[in-house]
Amino acid sequence: MIDRRSFLVTGATAAAAMSFAPRMAFARAATDRRFVFIIQRGAADGLHTLAPIGDPAYAAARVGLAEEFAAAPRLDSMFALHPAMKTVAGLYAQKQALFLHATASPYRDRSHFDGQNVLETGAAGAYQVKDGWLNRLLGALPADEAKAIAVAVTVPLALRGSHDVASYAPSALPQASDDLLQRVAMLYEGDKQLHALWSEAIDTRKLTSDMAAGNGRNAVATGALAAKLLAAPGGAKIAMIETGGWDTHAQQRGRLAGQLTGLDGMIGALQTGLGPLWANTVVLVATEFGRTVAVNGTGGTDHGTASAAMLVGGGVKGGRVLADWPGLGASALYEGRDLKPTTSLDGFIGGAVAGHFGLDPARIMPALFPGAQARAIEGLV
Repeated sequence: MIDRRSFLVTGATAAAAMSFAPRMAFARAATDRRFVFIIQRGAADGLHTLAPIGDPAYAAARVGLAEEFAAAPRLDSMFALHPAMKTVAGLYAQKQALFLHATASPYRDRSHFDGQNVLETGAAGAYQVKDGWLNRLLGALPADEAKAIAVAVTVPLALRGSHDVASYAPSALPQASDDLLQRVAMLYEGDKQLHALWSEAIDTRKLTSDMAAGNGRNAVATGALAAKLLAAPGGAKIAMIETGGWDTHAQQRGRLAGQLTGLDGMIGALQTGLGPLWANTVVLVATEFGRTVAVNGTGGTDHGTASAAMLVGGGVKGGRVLADWPGLGASALYEGRDLKPTTSLDGFIGGAVAGHFGLDPARIMPALFPGAQARAIEGLV
């Protein structure tokens, strides 16, 4: 547990952000670092991902959901991790996973579109900035390291801006027949170089096919494909992966278990696919806002405020849960219904990025989060 005083307040303003040139001079030399941002679109329930079992008000507030944590891995005396997150639990035990709870961006309303806009642009309010914080980060990195890719049909807002990025997703065109693919393989069989390239293309085809299938394999396949793209020589060093389906207004227990199983599998596939690169990788998982403390009449939860975020990877100083915990008693709730935000999601992201890429948080924060008065949390990576 940590308190507010352990955060470094940058005091940055939007005007300071404008003083940075397109290629910021404080970047360090390129390395083998990799960074992945997994966005949870739909407002993932942090209270059902990382349950505050040590809070005396928790069980009564979460009847029908709290029971799922009876045998869940305990991270400490306060928090338990959802049982579907087996890979992440293992990474936590290896000190390669770190959680932040009761966190939120500056956004305080409950619109998915507006909340995602604030999360992705890094602004203090919706539609105040047109480009994304992840694209602006590219301007702080050496040219060899400022290569990003979106594993998505279109480039998400967080990656849009003046710096070029790529995107990769399954094609909507009809698939070639197995017979045709076999004939081409036979044609290339006698050529060592072409045969190797063709084999790699077939492997990638299978991954993209699994991504498009939507049959439970797609989350793992997406993670494996992202790892393949990040591990390629001369390829991207930064990736963003979109995940949806986190808006659990009804039947949350079963639905969220499926979502978290997929996320856990995706992270496991990233670790496996990156191999030795995992040791210098940081994966950020964050959502636009949380959900109500109380369970509604259909076994779900509604749009809330604070949630949980996580960092995983070999580059993370993990094995910790950071939380200035506000409590779940009626008098402690935000607007009488939500988990109160006590820590800055902007500061969490900025601190992770600054630490991972060797950047000065006092200079990078206003560039990534203009006007948001963000706090940089240090010592994360």
